[in-house]
Amino acid sequence: MHDRDGWIWFDGKCVPWRSATTHVLTHSLHYGLAVIEGVRAYATPQGPAIFRLREHTQRFLDSARVYRLELPYSAAVLEAAQREVVRQNQLTAGYLRPIAFLGSEKLGLFPKGAGVHVAIAAWSWDRYLTAASERGLRVKTSSFARQHVNALPPRAKISANYANSILASLEAQEDGYDEALLLDTDGFVAEGPGENLFIVKNGRLFEPAPTSALSGITRDSVATLAHDLGYEVSERRLTRDDVYLADEAFFCGTAVELQPILELDRRPIGNGEPGKLTLALRAAFDAAVHGRDAKHLDWLTPV
Repeated sequence: MHDRDGWIWFDGKCVPWRSATTHVLTHSLHYGLAVIEGVRAYATPQGPAIFRLREHTQRFLDSARVYRLELPYSAAVLEAAQREVVRQNQLTAGYLRPIAFLGSEKLGLFPKGAGVHVAIAAWSWDRYLTAASERGLRVKTSSFARQHVNALPPRAKISANYANSILASLEAQEDGYDEALLLDTDGFVAEGPGENLFIVKNGRLFEPAPTSALSGITRDSVATLAHDLGYEVSERRLTRDDVYLADEAFFCGTAVELQPILELDRRPIGNGEPGKLTLALRAAFDAAVHGRDAKHLDWLTPV
């Protein structure tokens, strides 16, 4: 990732890609306190556009607030910066990674005195789990639980949370699966390592009550699209056997977009094929992000 041409917005200005570096004694590298976002830009008939830029930027600011990181930039500046890095890198579509982190001004658990730095990169990147996405996903329930709501606040998207996700993904993929499903500390379904979950049962969509999961922006978009198609969406505590007995199931998120789950723990979901509603929602999502859905053009910010 470090050895490429391009530009990264770093502390208020675009710098050459290879120059966007930081010191090995950076506070966030040692203690994991960095706020991140995952954002996508898509090709549309009107040119490249960033999907739900306002909502992603607000979540970035909200995550910083939870962890008392005082960002030196407003929402307007951050939105403009994300548009700028897409333009500077001449992308028609791509992935954006904003990050706010504590610098190398000091070390030690108490963070006061370390400066807050902000960087935003953008590059061409296909969807996560691309190799599996053509057929759908084989998923394993992880032996690692999603952390308790009072351990690490789930509404904040911080880098430390993803150590838990890495453990779950490594376990699943080394056991021959495509992805993991994490339960919360009470044994109820939480989410994937980097995705939210939906199941379909008797023509209705259900999602886990988001007590231990990130409130995903793609998740919110999918729920809206489901309502557009006339389907009811409900939140409730889900168990593993709720997923086993579902008619359909799928993961969704900025990186993965929307991918059907074919089986969980070697039990086929429904008939073991991508479900009709899952495919309809994926098509609706694809139309929305590429500017072919007039109803949701407000989700797109032209670059």
